[in-house]
Amino acid sequence: MDFKNKVVIITGASSGIGEATAIKFAKKGANVVLVARRKEKLLEVKKKLSNFPGTSLICQCDVSDKEQVNQMSKKVLDEFGRVDVLVNNAGFVIYGKVNELSTEEIVAQMETNYFGMIYCTKAILPQMLEQHSGHIVNVASVGASFGVPGIASYCASKYAMLGFSEGLFHELDGTGVGLTVVSPIMVRTPLFDHPSFENFSKFSTGISLSSETVAKTIIKASNSSRLELVVPSAARAGIWFKQTFPFFVNPIIGNIFRKQLTKRNNPN
Repeated sequence: MDFKNKVVIITGASSGIGEATAIKFAKKGANVVLVARRKEKLLEVKKKLSNFPGTSLICQCDVSDKEQVNQMSKKVLDEFGRVDVLVNNAGFVIYGKVNELSTEEIVAQMETNYFGMIYCTKAILPQMLEQHSGHIVNVASVGASFGVPGIASYCASKYAMLGFSEGLFHELDGTGVGLTVVSPIMVRTPLFDHPSFENFSKFSTGISLSSETVAKTIIKASNSSRLELVVPSAARAGIWFKQTFPFFVNPIIGNIFRKQLTKRNNPN
């Protein structure tokens, strides 16, 4: 797909993967719609995009609020008349055992990470179907295939996203509208700035990605016929191994991340 003059909506666009993705689309001449809760951060990103062709539009919106999402979609369609790419990227994670987290903290992650994607998809998909073109990119995680201690509720939201996406992917066959899930391993973003990650040695192993690396894959996904792109692609082997030999892999995953929980709770 040539992205020049295409209309691209990016949720969670105020920082991290969303910001990096917005810049890459803007460099390709797309009209970029920046969606997030923090207007001041969106203004900073918009300023960066001013150096590139195409226009940008700010939509301050909490994707966990269906009415705000509907208002956002109306604003975009009134401005541009169409949407060519929807990147459902907004999300957050709270680290801690299920017994430690409040019900509200668990529900909040599902409301943003999963239902936010549902609200945006439902708001934009009818227009894409009407124009017989468009692509939805859902940013999930390798955690959509591994239940990890300490982020069980986050994994649940990404499991749900992947399952929903697979069903919708098949429904869209022959409509001209595509859908691709991007599932990265750990990414160095403000996602981990939440206070719950204090004492969490998140990047000490070196097994993590930059936002720019994931953004490149999102660009690729926006023109892909595949259901899921795993980043890095080598991680696909780990997913296959876990799904094929769960009795062997699950204890290893459990032990590794339980040790991280113990270290986090007892930093000394």
